[in-house]
Amino acid sequence: MKKENIKKVVLAYSGGLDTSIIIPWLKENYNNCEVIAVSGNVGQADELEGLEEKALKTGASKLYVEDLTDEFVDEYVIPTVKAGALYEEYMLGTSFARPVIAKRFVDLAVAAGADAICHGCTGKGNDQVRFELAIKAFAPDMPIIAPWREWDIKSREEEIEYAEAHNIPLKINRETNYSKDKNLWHLSHEGMDLEDAGNEPLYEKEGFLEMGVSPIQAPDTPTYITLDFEQGTPVAFNGEKMSAKEIILALNKVGGENGIGLLDIVENRLVGMKCRGVYETPGGAILYFAHNYLETICLDKMTAHEKQKLSITFAELVYNGQWYTPLREALSAFVDKTQETVTGKVKLKLYKGNIIKAGVWSDYSLYSEEIATFGEDNVYNQADSAGFINLYGLPIKVRAAVMAKNKK
Repeated sequence: MKKENIKKVVLAYSGGLDTSIIIPWLKENYNNCEVIAVSGNVGQADELEGLEEKALKTGASKLYVEDLTDEFVDEYVIPTVKAGALYEEYMLGTSFARPVIAKRFVDLAVAAGADAICHGCTGKGNDQVRFELAIKAFAPDMPIIAPWREWDIKSREEEIEYAEAHNIPLKINRETNYSKDKNLWHLSHEGMDLEDAGNEPLYEKEGFLEMGVSPIQAPDTPTYITLDFEQGTPVAFNGEKMSAKEIILALNKVGGENGIGLLDIVENRLVGMKCRGVYETPGGAILYFAHNYLETICLDKMTAHEKQKLSITFAELVYNGQWYTPLREALSAFVDKTQETVTGKVKLKLYKGNIIKAGVWSDYSLYSEEIATFGEDNVYNQADSAGFINLYGLPIKVRAAVMAKNKK
């Protein structure tokens, strides 16, 4: 679509540095078009404060703030946790937030009769792919404006200069100019000193960590917690029934206090480069650990091993923005089947950044103390193992005999 035909644009608006300057930039470069800002609330808390006033002052005609927190947790976070999906240790905090946000602003764009959708993702990042694949899934013919692929701005420093020249208020400055993404699941930090892989993250520096403390600063006494699951979904924390969202928020608090969930990783981005990030995911780290712990007694060997293999594919689909695909849906169906018996209780000890197993129970447990014991038992005939080993080792024995014969 030609620029002159674009009269109304829906912008995915966070109020961060990128989207703060995009509103006036759109109006300057797209014939003073109407800009409708849409912010998806996925638990970024204080980042939403003052957002409407800021959006309107910088030129938006209106701002929609959509509460997506329950949908985010129930339809994206929990299915990913049940899959055990990790991308190179990364717990996918930004990755699975993008589909739910994109789906909602596409709905609003279509309802508003928008001529185009705009996002603030850079041309180097993964988020441009995640947003745009979701847009294609629900509005395949909708034009997309990506300013980072059009404008002359080359760096975050130049973005700040643009904001200052246009009197756009920012919550950051040149000294705190990390690129961050925050939601109820995690907080990511990229850029600045972290771009040098030889620099240690400033975990103990005041203001760097926002969801918790460094393990060094955590209490000197451990904290015990329990989590209850029903078919792979968390349903209770310390014996109290809660929604999955409430449990994650409670785990964020106790995990953060104990220095849990810090990850410093150089990851392989979809666009081909390696990028270093520091992630805070206190509640998520506990939830992944607890769920996996329960699965060790509830899943049979072949199912558990196949699920481990497919979890890598699941994670890649989420990371690469392919949530709305037949394969992801099929894998989720497989995962749901595996979770039918993942019901029980887990007890954990949290101590200075460590999650320590402290007990696991399930009515569906496949672990039998009577069978596994080193003591006397009446259910396992150890003499049976001789015949098993003879049959299991038969191919090895035959091949060894053949090789020995042919060496003569």
